[in-house]
This record gives sequence, C-alpha cells and structure tokens, in this order.
Amino acid sequence: MATKVNIHATVAAPREKVWACYTEPEHITKWNFAADDWQCPSASNDMRVGGKYTARMEAKDGSFGFDFEAIYNAIDPGNSFTYTIPDGRVVDVVFSDNGSNTDVAITFDAESVNPVELQQAGWQSILNNFKEYTEG
Repeated sequence: MATKVNIHATVAAPREKVWACYTEPEHITKWNFAADDWQCPSASNDMRVGGKYTARMEAKDGSFGFDFEAIYNAIDPGNSFTYTIPDGRVVDVVFSDNGSNTDVAITFDAESVNPVELQQAGWQSILNNFKEYTEG
C-alpha cells in the first residue's frame, strides 16, 4: 500500500480560472516545474476518462528531461479529477471555493525511490509555481 502525500495551495482567483490554468496546455507549460532552472516546453491534455495527460519536463540546460504521463480515471469538470501514472500511482486533485479564493488539494501516492519529504517538497514547489502563475 502506497504512502499518501498531501499538498495544498489557496489561490487568489475564482475556481473557473484556477481550473483553466491547471488543465489547459497553454497554461501548464508556464508553471509546471519545481525550480527556475527547469521548464515545461510542451503539454497535451485529453481531459476525458481514459484520456491521456502528458507534460515534458526538462532542465533548461538540456542535461536531463522526462515526460510525465497519466491516464484519467475520473473527472468532475471544474471540481476534481483523478489520474493514474504509468507506474500505477494515483493522483487526486480537488478544487474548492474558499470565499473569493480557490483551494487546490492534491493527494498522490509516493514512489519508493526518493524520500517522501523530498517528493512532497517537489510537488509543493510545482503547486506554488502554479499559484504564482495563476495569480499573476
């Protein structure tokens, strides 16, 4: 049984905007990286049950890169979605109103190679970039 890891951000924007910035490829490429020396040069998102999400993540200096991929299991448009990545780990993303802000809560199955704290910090850093982009 995988360890569940939780991250969260409150974004100063309405849920409709937050959902769009989180799910539309033209926005994903602007925030989907954990550090300033990384980038997300491309993304695609077939947002339907059974559809595929792909984001290319790579170091700006070209020293390393990988494709993050997932298949959607469930989607409640504007509210939540669940996907599974190729190694079988599951990710749940929930958007909820918090006054004029939107809470984004992500729960993911930790992998077994890196410490849970490192994984949590990396995913939180990406979510923090998302928050900054969406509010900007």
